[in-house]
Amino acid sequence: MTGQLFDDLDVSRETMERLERYVALLKKWSPAINLVSKATLADAWDRHVRDSAQLLSMLPANTAKIIDLGSGAGFPGLVLAILAHEHDAPFEVFLVESDRRKATFLREVIRETDAVATVLVERAETLDMSVDVVTARAFAALDPLLGMAHPLIGNDGVALLHKGARYESELTDAMENWHMDVEQKKSRIDPASVILRITRLSKRQDKQ
Repeated sequence: MTGQLFDDLDVSRETMERLERYVALLKKWSPAINLVSKATLADAWDRHVRDSAQLLSMLPANTAKIIDLGSGAGFPGLVLAILAHEHDAPFEVFLVESDRRKATFLREVIRETDAVATVLVERAETLDMSVDVVTARAFAALDPLLGMAHPLIGNDGVALLHKGARYESELTDAMENWHMDVEQKKSRIDPASVILRITRLSKRQDKQ
C-alpha cells in the first residue's frame, strides 16, 4: 500500500505513517511551545507537510547532505528527512535550531519516526560545515539568508528557499550583493508563494 502526496509523488505506507505521526506530535506540542501558528495547525498536512515535500523533486540526484536553517517545527527539513527513507541511498538532513525547546521537539519527532536527521542547537551564522543543499522556510530575508548559505554550499551547491509574496523585492535586494542563477518555481500549495532554486552562488567582487 502506498500514499500520495502529489500526483507525481507516491510514498510507501510506512513513510505515510511516519508523516502522520509527525503531524500528531506537532499538534500535541505546538500549543505549549508555539511551533506553528494556530491558523495553520488545523491544516498542517497541506500547509506544512505537503508544502515541504514539494522540495523533494528539486534536489540534485547525488544529494548526500542537506542543512535546514532555522528549522523551528522542522519544515521543510524534517519532512525531507522522513522522505529520505524512499531512497536507496538516503541523504542526511541537519536541522539547525537555536531554541532548545524546539530542538527537543525535533529530536522527539526523529526518535518517533526514525527520520534520517541530526539536530544542531546552534545559530546558522556560526556553522562550519559543507553540504550539498541548504533549505529554509520563513527564516530570514533573502540577502542575509544567502550570506548564511554560501559558506555551507559554496559556488557548487543548491539553495531551496521558500519565499512569500514579497520574493521579487527580496531578489532585487539580494542581486545587489550576489551573483546567482535562480529558478522560480510556483508553490503547489500557495499560489502567492514560490520556491527559489539558487545555484552558482557567489559574492559580487565589489561587495567582498
